Amino acid sequence: MKHISLMGATGSIGTQTLDIIKEHPEEFKLAAMSAGRNIDLARKIIRDFQPDLVSLSEKSSAETLKAEFPGITFTYGHEGLIEVAVYPKSDILVNAVLGSIGLDSTLQAIEEKKTIAIANKETLVTAGHLVMEAAKRNGVMLLPVDSEHSAIFQSLQGEIEKNIERLILTASGGSFRDRSRKELENVTVEEALNHPNWSMGAKITIDSATMMNKGLEVIEAHWLFSMDYSKIDVLLHKESIIHSMVEYHDSSVIAQLGTPDMRVPIQYALTYPDRLPLRTAHRLNLAEIGKLHFAEMDFERFRCLKFAYEAGKAGGSMPAVLNAANEAAVAAFLDGKITFLQIEDFIERALGSHDIISNPSLDEIRETDLETRKYVNSLL
Repeated sequence: MKHISLMGATGSIGTQTLDIIKEHPEEFKLAAMSAGRNIDLARKIIRDFQPDLVSLSEKSSAETLKAEFPGITFTYGHEGLIEVAVYPKSDILVNAVLGSIGLDSTLQAIEEKKTIAIANKETLVTAGHLVMEAAKRNGVMLLPVDSEHSAIFQSLQGEIEKNIERLILTASGGSFRDRSRKELENVTVEEALNHPNWSMGAKITIDSATMMNKGLEVIEAHWLFSMDYSKIDVLLHKESIIHSMVEYHDSSVIAQLGTPDMRVPIQYALTYPDRLPLRTAHRLNLAEIGKLHFAEMDFERFRCLKFAYEAGKAGGSMPAVLNAANEAAVAAFLDGKITFLQIEDFIERALGSHDIISNPSLDEIRETDLETRKYVNSLL
């Protein structure tokens, strides 16, 4: 029985993680969870899974639920997230929160030698050098939950690192993959949130449409697999059947395939190195699909992907600027304050205004994040 701490239980990855726990009650127990501001869904999860510890964003929410569930410990805020991450009875932390809020708690969990199943891109994007150094020092495994990184991780099993030629991340192209830049000038939030393949939260769906999601994944892959950016490629693949590939220097390419279902990589992270049946998953039928399509990425069409490569190669504090500027710009778009294409403009201006800090400390990353958000909001 693995006891799980789940950060972000009410989000898309969080609820699908709960699906896995529900399907395999003999294998997994939800020991601790954070649930943000969605108190109604948190209440249902608590009833269904009976965790020992629950953290909410607000003190008032924690007090409300404490009155309803007196046998459960409740906490809140930043410190509450950390309590969930380091909960002593948990074996594995699933970091499924959105944004850089997941960084501190992940670092604390690593120091407590918890296995990390990471779905929070921003933790590695903003502070990959700190996270990977801490993981190495403490002998902690970081198991990828993103479908692309899980595919690479699975394609690397049993292989030797020196034989890797390149990593190939696949990208669906998002909501607007068949539209020209001219056609993007007046797109609505509702159109942007209509992803053709995946069911995801609002922020990630917008990131998929701008291709920033893939850019963040490139930086994440750099850290997870110790791979130079020159050996990480992105390939447009509309069907999202091949989730990613690894090419070896003998020209062999190993890929992981499956229907678009985030529960598959989530479950693999929880069961690694074993596998369990996933009865609710839709089986892949290639004969039924018939054809798979691929195309090279156009960096001028998807400028956010270009920004991500540039920020990753620049290193230091630049990826933290990229992430913070993107989060602030996407929030402004979702609130109707800017147009879709202005997301790119705001990110570009933030990157151009920043003086890089080499090998930033955690405090310097926090300060860079804060200053970048202030800068982007000032542009509004």
